[in-house]
Amino acid sequence: MSHPRLMLADEDQITRAFLQDNLTADGYRVDTADGRNQAIQRLRTTAPDLIIVDVNGKTLGLLDWLRGADTTPCAAATDTPVIVLTSDVDELHRVRLLERGGDDVIVKPFSYPELRARIAAVLRRTAPRQPRRVLTAGPVRIDLRDRSVSVNERLVDLSAVEYRLLCQLAAEPTRVFTREELMREVWGYGAGSRTRTLDSHACRLRAKLASDTHRLVINVWGVGLRLIDQ
Repeated sequence: MSHPRLMLADEDQITRAFLQDNLTADGYRVDTADGRNQAIQRLRTTAPDLIIVDVNGKTLGLLDWLRGADTTPCAAATDTPVIVLTSDVDELHRVRLLERGGDDVIVKPFSYPELRARIAAVLRRTAPRQPRRVLTAGPVRIDLRDRSVSVNERLVDLSAVEYRLLCQLAAEPTRVFTREELMREVWGYGAGSRTRTLDSHACRLRAKLASDTHRLVINVWGVGLRLIDQ
């Protein structure tokens, strides 16, 4: 995620200015609010990647509003991650903040490096996972965008079924996939199928991927197949 957008709601002007200056210097885009009402007003039109909220004073109740914002016009998603700042050191209080929807709780006073690290950690946990575009295993490279396959930079022409079988094996290249798993995932056949389809396609795939540097499409007798040696 490049230049994530943060909403900072803290009633203390000095803390707010300090965090805004430092987070901006660290590459974040920072919107600020001086309390609950201003934060709600801005969140109706702004969709940050993460919200930092001080739950003391005027910001009390903002966390509950955020998690129930589906009933109120709001640009921010109800699952937008929230880091809660609090001066209350009581363990039960922190637990309740997490139960009410906080993704992390930081007790004041805190160090800025710790806050910065926790922001990065929450963003990593909550960022949408991007699908892998390229699979590599030994000399094999699979570009999922155009379905091209190469071995040691040599392009290989595969049938649709061979390509599906290769992708299944390449997802975990050193794992042994059982015959039953491969028949189910690649062909959709149920358990107990006695067809020789897997063997014939594996043989053709092995021949097409033949490499001088690696054994590929390895038959593990009595179990199944794996793409490369461990």
